[in-house]
Amino acid sequence: MKRLISVCLAGCIAMSLIAQQSTNMDSLQKVLDAMTAPVYTSQLTLSLEDAQDYAVRQNRNLQNASLEVKKAHAQRWQAIAGMLPQADASGQYVNMCGYEMEFGMTGQKISMPNYITGGASVSLGLNGQAIVAVLINNIAIQMQDITREQSESDLRAQVITGYAAALVMEDIVVLMDSSLANVERLYEQTERMAKVGAVEQTQADQVRVRVNQLRNSVMANRRNLELSYNALRVLLNVDATTGLQLTTSLDKMLSPETALGLLTQPWNINNNFNYQLLQKNVELAKKNVHLAGWAYGPTIGGSYQYTYRHDLTKGGFNMTPPHMIGVSLSMPIWSSGKRAAGVTEKKIALQEAQNTLSETTDNLGIQYQQLRYNMTNAFETYITQKENIEVANRVFNNVSNKYHWGASSALELTNASNDLISAETSYVNAVLDVVKAQVELKKFLNN
Repeated sequence: MKRLISVCLAGCIAMSLIAQQSTNMDSLQKVLDAMTAPVYTSQLTLSLEDAQDYAVRQNRNLQNASLEVKKAHAQRWQAIAGMLPQADASGQYVNMCGYEMEFGMTGQKISMPNYITGGASVSLGLNGQAIVAVLINNIAIQMQDITREQSESDLRAQVITGYAAALVMEDIVVLMDSSLANVERLYEQTERMAKVGAVEQTQADQVRVRVNQLRNSVMANRRNLELSYNALRVLLNVDATTGLQLTTSLDKMLSPETALGLLTQPWNINNNFNYQLLQKNVELAKKNVHLAGWAYGPTIGGSYQYTYRHDLTKGGFNMTPPHMIGVSLSMPIWSSGKRAAGVTEKKIALQEAQNTLSETTDNLGIQYQQLRYNMTNAFETYITQKENIEVANRVFNNVSNKYHWGASSALELTNASNDLISAETSYVNAVLDVVKAQVELKKFLNN
């Protein structure tokens, strides 16, 4: 009898320690949640389109890309201005300090007068290389502009991916919170039954382990949700204290209509940014051949100079012509093959650029078909995984209800929760895959 009483007392003490430990763990978790909870000082409410536009406006790399385009325009005007007439003006005051110039053996001296001069000159120089250089600069501007548009397209694609990642993690957190609440209720019920001896304490402990596992999964998902929002904040160029409210639903982003619209869009290779850049690269290579060829061309120059002189003292003489016109023509004759080698080099570079363009043209058609396949496969997988997570959630709720009425075991409850967590992971990956496939196909089409 004493032994039985001792066993009961030990069991009560153990149960008390377990309950106290559980309470302590719950309190610790609440403290950790309070410490890591984000604090927001401002709020942004954004649809998907709003988020893309906001990111484009705030992105400093795109701002720099726009500045590069403006800088290229300024360089072009510098090159054009170099071929236009250049005018300069000058003025000078000279004081001879009473100096007298002596002529030969006669000893005759002439005073050098103080004087003021003023003048203006106009010059012009022109050759074929300067003209071709301006045309090359035009192509450089176009390439800078294409690069800027490509960078903007990439940023918009990144915003779509980040936006979808945040939305899917929100859905997962809501789902797992609901599952955790169900299991916590089952644990409380099982713990009460174990205290009165209706079930073994081992069964309650098994459910407690499942509660801890689900809670860890919920906490991990909440942190992943905040990481997703932080990644989106980086793209939007806002600080960590800015709260984000996303108004575009995940179902709208991943609707069959959106997928079908992308798959049925006509493909025009001229819209592809990479193809456009390679085309401009071929044009640039052709202009470089012309630039090297104009090394054989002449350089024509002309100038006009007007000079005014006024003597401040008498007795001097003025030998400065007031007007002077000059015309020059220079023609290269011999450079020991340097110019010929330069032309050959540029022609080889042109052939390389043309080969790259031809190869890319062939590969882009294959890439288009592959992206369509990836899009179709990803969307089909997403539909399947979306159904799977709904089924896994229904199974888990069904097993939970059965467990509540004693019609299923703790092992069945554990298996159902494991299946739900596995379905959650597969669903998240499927969503991100279909978003990535949509983004890649949309970027490729660039319609």
